[in-house]
Amino acid sequence: MTAIVDPALAADARRERRFFLSLSLPALFIVGLAAILPILWIIRQSFLTTGGEYTVGNYEKVLSSGLTWSALLTTLELSLGTLVICILLGTPLALALASARPRVANLLMAFVMLPLWTSILVRTYGWLVLLRRDGLINAALTGSGLTAEPLPLVYNFTGTLIGMVHYMLPLFLLPVYAAMRDIDANLVRAAASMGATLGHVIRTVILPLSAGGIFSGSMIVFIYTIGFFITPAVLGGGKVNPLSIRIERTLSTFQDWGSASVLGILLLVLMALIGVMFLAARRLMARNKVGAAHA
Repeated sequence: MTAIVDPALAADARRERRFFLSLSLPALFIVGLAAILPILWIIRQSFLTTGGEYTVGNYEKVLSSGLTWSALLTTLELSLGTLVICILLGTPLALALASARPRVANLLMAFVMLPLWTSILVRTYGWLVLLRRDGLINAALTGSGLTAEPLPLVYNFTGTLIGMVHYMLPLFLLPVYAAMRDIDANLVRAAASMGATLGHVIRTVILPLSAGGIFSGSMIVFIYTIGFFITPAVLGGGKVNPLSIRIERTLSTFQDWGSASVLGILLLVLMALIGVMFLAARRLMARNKVGAAHA
């Protein structure tokens, strides 16, 4: 059955959209300039030598270096590791919050969001105090007899990953919790009344209906962690070198703006590719869901 649309209402809706778009144009223009101009400047710098001549030598030098690909691999490992841990920790936590009473859920959410109210630098140095060899965690482990000697929890990949998960978990939790909270409780009761176990309800009802939130949270975590700098710099102790650290050292040690710009472009391309992959996967999921509904 085809819906009948009033032409007058449709025209009013179009005028309203144009009006709100005109209000947002100045802000869009300013934001666009702030985003595009630095990128154009970086692209220009990537083709310049120290003498001001245009060349592709910067690209040849950076892309032929094993340090670049090692930094790229470290970046992907940190991002994927953070994403996997956030999914494993954040999904059950979001389910617990969505299932709790509103007052309890609000209180727990406040505790979860508490880290976001603190500077990332302060939190990172807080983890440094907790994880170092004479820190609180190792003191508790050795004092209780669980370990014979302090564990290497900082200045390595493990410490960096812990700090990144601590920062990104609330950002992953927000869209997942919102998606689970919007699930109709009657669907869960109907599945339970038909004899479905709790695990089966979670697998067949809750997780599919909250897949959009999980997908959005995963995209936020993965893209955001690609450019992490402070946490690897402090907790990595110079042993964990993603692309962001590589860019900083290229500038601070060699003052090589050309190579640093190439690394920056590589980081931008990586973010763009990941974003496109996430959006394509989400569209494919939506298409499959629509096809299943029609079937």
